Amino acid sequence: DVDGLFSEYVVVPASNVFLLGDKINLKMAPLIQVMTTVLHSQNKANITSGEVVVVLGLGVTGLLQIQVAKALGAKVVIGVSRNPFKRELAENMGADFVVDHGIEAKKKALDVTGGRGADVVIESVGYLSVLAEAIDLSRIGGRIIPFGIYATMEGKLPFYEFYFKELNIINARAALPNEFTECIEMVEENKVNLSPFITHTYKISELSQAILHLDNPSDKRLKVILEV
Repeated sequence: DVDGLFSEYVVVPASNVFLLGDKINLKMAPLIQVMTTVLHSQNKANITSGEVVVVLGLGVTGLLQIQVAKALGAKVVIGVSRNPFKRELAENMGADFVVDHGIEAKKKALDVTGGRGADVVIESVGYLSVLAEAIDLSRIGGRIIPFGIYATMEGKLPFYEFYFKELNIINARAALPNEFTECIEMVEENKVNLSPFITHTYKISELSQAILHLDNPSDKRLKVILEV
């Protein structure tokens, strides 16, 4: 991480640069980096064809998790959010089912799996209460990706259920160089659609206004892009 990136030109190592083809709009390019971390997490979890995946939280990363899981062959992907706008987005992006947190999510996960629970649950919020929900929705021997960033240093989790189910926690933070190439190919082949993520655009001269926009929570804001 470095300062000074609100610029027209930036000097970086050549190994950090990847060529984008004509099929990718430059507006969408900033989302490729976010997508690589999503793909990295799913590669580490070894999501495979035929599995049932639950995504808790449908912000930018949660919505990307849905599309990437489908691209990797997940049989059923369930998106979970309290936000109706984001549930609609998730459905449009390929989620097989979209539900609210709590009872609705538990019922759907059990119905779809014949009572077993999900093979993989991705927590994309960053709250321990949602991580606890991930444990609840997982099948015995399931995998959990705690993709949200947790600011808390301590808290309560259902550790006995975690123990009893023999769950696997798979953590991911960054991405590998080959995953940048994979993500670019996914977008070029229309396996992942990035255009719905750009909800607001500002000129670079409007940087202060764009940052203020980010500071004000909005139910219908995803990615704010600066145009040079």
